[in-house]
Amino acid sequence: MKKYNVCIVGGGSTYTLGFLKSFARMQNEFPLNKLVLFDIDADRQKPIGQYGDIMFAERYPELDFSYTTDPKEAYEGMDFIFMQMRAGGLKMRQQDEHIPLSMGKIGQETCGAGGMAYGMRSCKDMIAAIYDIRKYAPDAWVLNYSNPAAIVAEALRREFPNDTRILNICDQPENVVRSTSRLLGCNWEDLDPVYFGLNHYGWFTHIYDRKTGEDLLPKVREIVKEKGFLPQDAEQRDQSWLDTYGFVKTMLEDFPDYLPNTYDGYYLYPEYKASHLDPNFTRADEVMAGRESRVFKECAEIIKEGKLGDKFDAISDAHAEMMIKVAEAIAFNTNERFILIVENNGAICNMQDDAMVEVVCELGINGPRPMRVGNIDQFYLGLLVQQVSAEKLLVDAFFEHSYKKALMAFTLNRLVNDAKVARKLLDALIEANGDMWPELK
Repeated sequence: MKKYNVCIVGGGSTYTLGFLKSFARMQNEFPLNKLVLFDIDADRQKPIGQYGDIMFAERYPELDFSYTTDPKEAYEGMDFIFMQMRAGGLKMRQQDEHIPLSMGKIGQETCGAGGMAYGMRSCKDMIAAIYDIRKYAPDAWVLNYSNPAAIVAEALRREFPNDTRILNICDQPENVVRSTSRLLGCNWEDLDPVYFGLNHYGWFTHIYDRKTGEDLLPKVREIVKEKGFLPQDAEQRDQSWLDTYGFVKTMLEDFPDYLPNTYDGYYLYPEYKASHLDPNFTRADEVMAGRESRVFKECAEIIKEGKLGDKFDAISDAHAEMMIKVAEAIAFNTNERFILIVENNGAICNMQDDAMVEVVCELGINGPRPMRVGNIDQFYLGLLVQQVSAEKLLVDAFFEHSYKKALMAFTLNRLVNDAKVARKLLDALIEANGDMWPELK
């Protein structure tokens, strides 16, 4: 069996540790020849890399593992490049969330004004990264799950229109499927979902049992009504995530037709959500105090001992496993189904063709084949078209350096929805981001 070369961009991310463990755990399913971590922050990446040195020496000794800040060393000869870039780091995420909340609007990593601020930074850094990648690895598959994925996908679609080996993906729909399987007491791989939407903004119209063909969505509604909704890995989640998943019950009470993506709560109840968020302690603060602390503490302990021994974490990492399965589907041409971000082109019949939508696709060696959804109801169409328009205007603003287009995007975004507030937010975020944004005129 062929062995593959993989690079993880964002080697210092707190998610990287889950990838390292998953590659070790899944070495027979997706064998690697070489794994390289790449980050522009050497100090942040170093403890993750040192953990990898120790773990792979014990668990995967034949693997050529390294970490670097040199793009040539990172990208050359790669088959797959996993993109988990965080433009501006967690400190700028903190600003994305705090500044809007100080004005009574939702600050969130991917939604509202915070998501658009992050999007402007990410477009700039992602485009630069893809040019570097194509310089050193012209045929590598780029598996991009950097947030905000919808805005990034739109920018990459425009900048690299003929590059068919850039795949945009988010794990949140699969997290909802896995959480539903926990609710039903079944294996998540036995569920066959039908889904439509945008990144972090969609609905499951059906969840079929792969074995019997039964639509399990009616059962899901009844169970959620009685017991609520938890993430599949609830025991590992911070409180804000438990609250986000728990809000699925409220959404189903008001809009019972489809099972919502957890992020839909921000769009459907923006005033309620904003009023229940702490402007001084947002999810960015929670991540820094929680997951960030846990991951680097674990690295420090293993580095101090110099061995892993029996401390190998056997708990699966759903996020990492999914991305490795995506690479497997391409490498082995399995045509397995995933929910991916693709150019619409009729998948949702009554939405514009150049919208970057999120639908179920079959995935193989030639890329994704979207599964047609048909027309969607007016309520959902109206919500999604508004968001697509805001995202496209923001990307216009990025490429055209247009303050006017940025103001239009902020005004149209459902989580802002007021031109005077939009201007205040935009001006504050321009100041906070400085040269991480293009200059807007």
